[in-house]
Amino acid sequence: MEETQSQDRIGSGFIFRKEGYILTNHHVIYDARDITVKLLDGSRFEAELVGTDQSTDVAVIKIERDEAFPVIPLADSSKVRVGQFAIAIGNPFGLDYTVTTGVVSGKSRSIFRGFSLVRYQDFIQTDAWIDTGSSGGPLLNIRGEVIGINALIRRIGKNENTPAPAMAGAGFAIPINLVKTVGDQLIANGRVIRGFLGVKMQEVRGGIRVRPVGGDTPAYLGGLRRNDIVFEYNGKKVKKTVDLQMLVAESQVGERSVIRVLRQGHERTFNVTIGEMPPELTGQSIEIESVAWEMLGLSVRKLRTGDFERYTYLTDEDRGVIVERVKEQAPGFKAKIPNGALIIAMNDQKITDVRTFEALLQTNQNAEELILNIKSSHGTERITVNLGN
Repeated sequence: MEETQSQDRIGSGFIFRKEGYILTNHHVIYDARDITVKLLDGSRFEAELVGTDQSTDVAVIKIERDEAFPVIPLADSSKVRVGQFAIAIGNPFGLDYTVTTGVVSGKSRSIFRGFSLVRYQDFIQTDAWIDTGSSGGPLLNIRGEVIGINALIRRIGKNENTPAPAMAGAGFAIPINLVKTVGDQLIANGRVIRGFLGVKMQEVRGGIRVRPVGGDTPAYLGGLRRNDIVFEYNGKKVKKTVDLQMLVAESQVGERSVIRVLRQGHERTFNVTIGEMPPELTGQSIEIESVAWEMLGLSVRKLRTGDFERYTYLTDEDRGVIVERVKEQAPGFKAKIPNGALIIAMNDQKITDVRTFEALLQTNQNAEELILNIKSSHGTERITVNLGN
């Protein structure tokens, strides 16, 4: 059990890898200048931020020492059942290492409109008491295994009988299966790479209705249209938007997913190539002060180890830079370079890193066009980019 502190913010967390990796909430450490961790034995450590994911409210920090740290075992949260025993550990109101008990009151909760920055709301509900400072602490089963991370509480608003906000006795935790998936990606990449369809959704009887579909989105390119009702994704029935969102988000970029829909009363099946969620939708900042952005309208980054697991079209031998964002109507956009593409070469000169890419662009500033070798879900291509000089 740990306590994390950023200026006047206090929260909780727990070690889940012996190297000193700690899971906590994004809202506990977001924008923190310094993070101090206090362990149960009273020892203190300055922690390093490994990565944070606003969309799930999960963050990973790291502390270091010569010997391995003790870790807490993780459960399989898909096996959690309503009514089972639950134990919450945290730091409510600065009361260190408080333990409360209760039961799992509900699953798959997604009821917080005011918590809209958390895109993937699939909370475990519990009546085990948690409060300010409990955020990031573990919710355990009777065997002492983590089933979720305590994230927030439900408050009653002011009314004539309640002059000040009061606790309604409901706490909410992020399922540990989701947390571990996010945590592993943050350690590997410092960020989370998510699958993306590019549709707005509405729950209806029989499935999920597709609302407006952009013409350049993976959904539209794969054949989905407005008012289609999605009822199955890769063989799994979907009834709630959160179910479909989670399945798409966890899909590999470049993966061909089988989506079954009802269209005007008839069943249709589509093979849709999953794209990468644009960084601006995940709360990530984008580097746009670069030659690549100025000349091509592309934001690029280095290739990371975790990319080989999330992009189906990459192999361990690939080298280059990954396209993170494409500016609309810029030369890169008009050349149809997709998000997530790997730029391998420019004018037959190999690209090994961002610095090389920027340097080659500098030497070609007066060129009328560039030839880029890229690799994406469409395969390996040579693309001509007109610079309009």
